[in-house]
Amino acid sequence: MKRIVLVTVMLALFGLASSMVLSPGIVAAQGGKPYHFGFKKSKNGALPSINEEGFKQILQKHDAIFLGNPEKKELFLTFDNGYENGFTGRILDTLRDKKVPAIFFVTGPYAKEQPELMKRMVNEGHLIGNHSWSHPDMSRLDQAAIRTELDKVKEEVANVTGQLDMRYMRTPQGVFSEKTLAFSREQGYTNVFWSIAYRDWETKQQKGSQYAYQQVMSQLHPGAVILLHSVSKDNTEALGQIIDDARKQGYEFKSLDQMESRHY
Repeated sequence: MKRIVLVTVMLALFGLASSMVLSPGIVAAQGGKPYHFGFKKSKNGALPSINEEGFKQILQKHDAIFLGNPEKKELFLTFDNGYENGFTGRILDTLRDKKVPAIFFVTGPYAKEQPELMKRMVNEGHLIGNHSWSHPDMSRLDQAAIRTELDKVKEEVANVTGQLDMRYMRTPQGVFSEKTLAFSREQGYTNVFWSIAYRDWETKQQKGSQYAYQQVMSQLHPGAVILLHSVSKDNTEALGQIIDDARKQGYEFKSLDQMESRHY
């Protein structure tokens, strides 16, 4: 009898183990599968697409931002500020002169080391978003570590600028999972991705302001969320022309707080 019971238990355990091995979707079902954000770029005014990326439904389920209303000629300007490279002041000057709102996603070191620039952002009507404290791969962190990464930035920004409310975050490296989107949403954040971007963060491979201008303008489309890195000299020098010529095409720059609908 003992032998029969033992065999039965072993078969049951083997069956469970086999089902886990033969079911690679079990991790995805739990929301742990990592994704690296990417999209099919807009050309000739056509909308960009995430239909083939495998994560469209996840973004939609957790109300993340990819782009705004494709029926309105609205643009949402976002900057990633991982560290300061001497250009953010000039970017803020241009935004002030052109009366354009933006959001700056800052990391912990930036928040700690650039209090005056962050004060300018808030005082001049811009939003500050959370880009994590140490720019890790969030999909590899547990909930406690994610909370720490986000809370430390929020607290530092509040201490420096008085901005107590932080509603937007941008996942570091563009890497996320359903678990990270779900948990950060529970913490009160909307994850902000983008629908216009180019390889602008490599400071030793800048190609000139005209190159930056062409990269952005060639992807322009209604409802666009534009990602620019503030460390780029090219972006800094092209920004004014981008704003002026986008407006000539009938576009209006708005704050993320003014986004009325989201499109996937």
